[in-house]
Amino acid sequence: MKYDSWLTCVRGCGERYSIYDVMYHCPECGGLLDIEHDLDALGNRSGLEWKELFDQRTRTNQWPYGSGVWGKKEWVCPQIDSDNIISLYEGHTNCFQAQKLGQNIGLPDLWVKQCGISHTGSFKDLGMTVLVSVVNQMINDGQPIRAVACASTGDTSAALSAYAAAAGIPAVILLPKGKVSMAQLVQPIANGALVLALDTDFDGCMAIVEKLTQDPTIYLANSINSLRIEGQKTIAIEIAQQFNWKLPDWIIIPAGNLGNVSALGRGLVMMKDLGLVDQLPRIACAQAANANPLYLSYQTEFKDYHPVEAKPTSASAIQIGDPVSYERAVKVLKSFDGIVDQATEDELANAAALADTTGLYTCPQTGVALGVLLKMIKRGDIQENEQVVVISTAHGLKFTEFKIGYHEDSLKEVTSRYNNSPVELPPDLDLINKVINKAT
Repeated sequence: MKYDSWLTCVRGCGERYSIYDVMYHCPECGGLLDIEHDLDALGNRSGLEWKELFDQRTRTNQWPYGSGVWGKKEWVCPQIDSDNIISLYEGHTNCFQAQKLGQNIGLPDLWVKQCGISHTGSFKDLGMTVLVSVVNQMINDGQPIRAVACASTGDTSAALSAYAAAAGIPAVILLPKGKVSMAQLVQPIANGALVLALDTDFDGCMAIVEKLTQDPTIYLANSINSLRIEGQKTIAIEIAQQFNWKLPDWIIIPAGNLGNVSALGRGLVMMKDLGLVDQLPRIACAQAANANPLYLSYQTEFKDYHPVEAKPTSASAIQIGDPVSYERAVKVLKSFDGIVDQATEDELANAAALADTTGLYTCPQTGVALGVLLKMIKRGDIQENEQVVVISTAHGLKFTEFKIGYHEDSLKEVTSRYNNSPVELPPDLDLINKVINKAT
């Protein structure tokens, strides 16, 4: 069976464009572009047959289907030549039952989808494998692309630099100077990317990279590019697969540039349309209070939208005041009876620390989602008997400065309630025993 996908305007202008065209906006109205699939052709396989195929491919060594993304190739990018795929066997991340944390907060059926357990330490790998693979196909077909470029708050730059290095394609990274963690900064440097640290914020970097990529030989790799969304939607499919093809009552996801919630919604709807699941969850978007344009728009039922100047936040990966995928995200939230809430610096830091005391090691963006979860439980939005999955977007090891600052009680706008400092002692066994006895 031959499957196909194409670009089309999110506003419904109706024209179709090739996924190999270098374009990021609708030429008719300027709206964002989404990738659509031939659902009639995909529907020739039953939902049961798709489930069996996806399960059969999971974690195999058959190229490229062992990847969590490319195991769903027909749903992601069916027309690409498998020889041009650049994969680091991304995906298949753990969905962890956070039993102890759930008990502590009164939610026994709590799970954390640990997307940070990935090659570069964040969920961005899922989208970047698709984008870089398509660029690799384009180059091999003779298109004159000399580099891929992105603006980043950290995680996108790591994913792009790694996949571009694996493909042998030059990468250009624009970062806001002094606003990403050292662990995030060193990743593209180590992968050999051209890293430009600009004296501006993410939104300033994004404005510049959009101008740079008006040159068709420099390909735009931010999530405004719908190829990224296609890879990231496999998070939804993996969650269903990990629950034996059922979905939870709620999925809570950190929200910055809003490509992630857009992707989540696309994956969920596609499974429903093709008969893999019967019911869909509700979605909650979690924003940092210091970078909250979607939350403010939600307060007006999405009637008004105004970019904000994002203030400093520990959740630096979502410190974005003008998200490029706003239109996509609003469509998803309206379809899923979604809500948007925010977490202050104090709320996100203490939520992350509380989770860490139960064996997790959460990034600050996950802290935002957990902070919103606590508010939703307190308000009664989430009931004790409901199943909830929190999307953890990155590995906590990328944010060591945040962790140190918390336990030193030195983070701005934060009163550390779970800080745990080392006890400095001389090598005296009796004294050591006294301290242990007191603690236990």
